[in-house]
Amino acid sequence: MSLDELHPSLTHHIVNTLGWPGLRPLQQEAVGPLMAGEDALLLAPTAGGKTEAATFPLLSAMVTENWSGLSVLYVCPIKALLNNLLPRLEAYSGWLGRRTGMWHGDVSASVKQRIRDDPPDILLTTPESLEGLLVSTKTDHRKFFAGLRAVIVDEVHAFAGDDRGWHLLAVLERLSKVAGRPIQRVGCSATVGNPHELLIWLKGSQAGVRPGKVIAPDVPAITEVLEGDPPPAGEVELDYVGSVDNAAKVIAALHQGEKRLVFADSRRLVEELAAALRERNVTTFLSHASLSIDERRQAETAFAEARDCVIVATSTLELGIDVGDLDRVIQLNAPRTVASFLQRIGRTGRRSGTVRNCLFLALNETGLLDAAALLHLWGRHWVEPVTAPPEPRHIVAQQLLAQCLQESRVGDRLWIEGWNGLHPFDASAAPILDFLIDEGHLENDGGMLFIGPRAEQKFGRRNFLELTSVFTAAPEFTAIAGREEIGRVDPAVLATPAEGPRVLLLAGRSWRVTWIDWKRRRFFVEPSTAPGSIRWNSTGGTGQGRSFALTRAIREVLLGGDPPVQLTRRAIAALADARTRHEDHVDGAGTIIGTEDSERRWWTWAGYRANLTLQESLGELAEDFGVTDNSLRLRRDTSTAALRDRLAHKLRAPIPDEQALTGLKFSTALPRSLAVATLSARLADLDGAAHIRDQAVVLR
Repeated sequence: MSLDELHPSLTHHIVNTLGWPGLRPLQQEAVGPLMAGEDALLLAPTAGGKTEAATFPLLSAMVTENWSGLSVLYVCPIKALLNNLLPRLEAYSGWLGRRTGMWHGDVSASVKQRIRDDPPDILLTTPESLEGLLVSTKTDHRKFFAGLRAVIVDEVHAFAGDDRGWHLLAVLERLSKVAGRPIQRVGCSATVGNPHELLIWLKGSQAGVRPGKVIAPDVPAITEVLEGDPPPAGEVELDYVGSVDNAAKVIAALHQGEKRLVFADSRRLVEELAAALRERNVTTFLSHASLSIDERRQAETAFAEARDCVIVATSTLELGIDVGDLDRVIQLNAPRTVASFLQRIGRTGRRSGTVRNCLFLALNETGLLDAAALLHLWGRHWVEPVTAPPEPRHIVAQQLLAQCLQESRVGDRLWIEGWNGLHPFDASAAPILDFLIDEGHLENDGGMLFIGPRAEQKFGRRNFLELTSVFTAAPEFTAIAGREEIGRVDPAVLATPAEGPRVLLLAGRSWRVTWIDWKRRRFFVEPSTAPGSIRWNSTGGTGQGRSFALTRAIREVLLGGDPPVQLTRRAIAALADARTRHEDHVDGAGTIIGTEDSERRWWTWAGYRANLTLQESLGELAEDFGVTDNSLRLRRDTSTAALRDRLAHKLRAPIPDEQALTGLKFSTALPRSLAVATLSARLADLDGAAHIRDQAVVLR
């Protein structure tokens, strides 16, 4: 029936060009609400048809209701996903005589000018590029966005969990203001633990005003614990290999003739494993953020067309980029979330007669426990809720500056209307606005606000590119071989003293550094037969370390809980060793205080943020250093009575150090007290700390 609701030309091509006998359940259920203009969250596993579920109804509405000009924005978190989607959406829109275009940082200036002159009906882009369009003097943004009716946010969960989500919401509100109408919002997401809350978040200022629904026919209801239920379908195995070299041996020996995607959650591991596989004559490709665009595209294209090969990637290939039919997914150690695991295993089992599968290869005890704990949670059908970071005051400061840049001048009483009342871009932002004026970031002349000299100096280079980019990327140096860009490395790798020739590992190959151009941040290389090495500094930030849920699951594993997957003999033996090593650190009755090597430690198994919160709340009873995911260090004479007495008072959020403040972009546009409060809220886990406070304490 839903096929009949779509535009007849679209239905014809779905049946005859795509060869589909009908729509999938998600696509069927999305047609009515989306064509009626409702907001929606489309939830489905990887390769569940979310793109078509979102675009087919909106294309039908576009033609049926005669939308004109740029009508639909398709927003993605990464450029590679946009590049991957463009041919498909060009085909779909072309069936109806409509056009699709793409706008991001790698699109040429000439193409962008053609889009300005003659906007397509659908535009694929990123939030940062949308911001750039709004503030650019080259774009008449009111004319350009006059016909905007809907926005599709792909991989919406990837936005909602960090500051890019706040930035996206704020930009969507400003777009709504420019277009002069509420914009229909459609989110596409993998499985999350709180889909209804995610939809409310996506609706922004229209939450409770516009109709909206979660559409998820293929996703089972998620609860914290489904005791006695079988684990989710699929073949999952956990092995312990002990090193990258051993991982390469296993991968080279297993599943020969098949296409294998290996995930490693650091660029260094990707490089090391790829080099080790190539030494074993395995056809290997790489994908990570520090490789050049050409390197990544060549690898992804070759991998999509090949059969007997391996691609090693960071989370860049976790999102919906198509690399063809996969036979196997392999994971070094473990991702940090169950949601990421679901994305990754969802890459397999797409062909008829195949099942979803994942082989975990633990490189060390930490990786083994992480994997076992994550699979323990997965076996209970538990998935993390996606929650926005609290108190994004630095994004509020950025948006106030961007609004003044967009409009040139904004009334000092009218600025508040720019985000349609969405908190925290509302009246609560007044102290931040006052600070921006006092510090010269903004000027107020006759009741009109405009960009001031300090903002010009701090963010004005390259047409305010720094202002439209929400994240601060660490400066990297570009590696060049001949005329070909290979990738980028941390400058510390080049600055560290080296004996003899400096040989780096990049794109899975060894390169000898021949010359460094420090001023232009580039260096020249030539191939080398010597073994190379590589590392990148983490760009991390607040919220580092394991979550409360994952750390508690590690505790359950150490207490004897095995994940509901196949364990190799090596994994069983390594888990037994880990349980023996930690037998004095875990107790089923509660937490443990013990003394080892002259240190008194409280083994909470609460996660990094909860332990930071406990440390701050304990005051002088806790040592300044020594907080881990599993424990915190106490003063040697701390008794359980003193500990309980101190924690009986209100728990306190951690206070960040000065160095941490420098990692918060736009922190210089905030009063120091508000910058500290923002980071403090993000470092805290008051609920996790409260849970531990109420546990029994065992002395050993």
